[in-house]
Amino acid sequence: MKWIDYSSPETLAEALTLINEYQKDAGILAGGTDLIVKMRADRINPGQIIDIKSIPELNQVNINSNNDLTIGSAVPCYKIYNNTDIMNLRPELNDSASIIGGTQIQGRASFGGNICNAAPSADSVPLLISLNTTCNIQSTKGERTIPLQDLFSGPGQTILEPNELMVSITIPNQSSLSGANYIRFIPRNEMDIAVVGAGVSVTLSNDNKNFESVRVALASVGPTPIFVEGINKEISGQEINDESIRAVSNMAKNASKPISDMRGTIEFRQHLCEVLTRRALITAIERAKE
Repeated sequence: MKWIDYSSPETLAEALTLINEYQKDAGILAGGTDLIVKMRADRINPGQIIDIKSIPELNQVNINSNNDLTIGSAVPCYKIYNNTDIMNLRPELNDSASIIGGTQIQGRASFGGNICNAAPSADSVPLLISLNTTCNIQSTKGERTIPLQDLFSGPGQTILEPNELMVSITIPNQSSLSGANYIRFIPRNEMDIAVVGAGVSVTLSNDNKNFESVRVALASVGPTPIFVEGINKEISGQEINDESIRAVSNMAKNASKPISDMRGTIEFRQHLCEVLTRRALITAIERAKE
């Protein structure tokens, strides 16, 4: 049995120093709902567990004067959907926060952990990508900000350096004429991993008749979450009708790169990409009109 050391830094500076010291031998614990499972399965064997759950900067929720929303990486899911200010500003976050595991998991699991676990099926990621979310990253050497859609490099892998920590995510202010939705398909309630997930955000014209912008991201249909390139260029300015909605959902289907496994075939997943994107888009449009 390997000896494992545990530390619970109280400040961000202390945590970054520890991460810089241990780097690839560090296991970052925000909620632990993925880390502990991986350790039990002997998929990872960190020598140093760094518990970041109590660091103030990682537990903050901030809405600035421009209505940009910043959520700390350790903020658990239940504090997202139970936060009145967040739900008034970005009610669609409930679509993801309320389905990441069960209620007990949501008491620990965070969007930050769900993102950094880098599972292709992560339920928080497609919606956040569609909302043009950015990641705020720090190390002992400085800070940087990157678009969430550029964070992933492979299954379970990100472009974060071994000495870096994602401190928070920022969702930029959305137009009053915007709406978003995330939906997934699972075979049964007991099987919580998405066969396909689709996150969609839209902004409508002032008369609610045309698309101003459309962003779509998919889960479980590639080695990483997929941001569907080209939709906004193709659809912006078009009238909202069955034809344009069909065009968006077909572009999502064509962008998918699924495999066949025990949860579904390539053909089934491609079909679901079209269906779920269409349904999420229709819901996003309805929300934008509210």
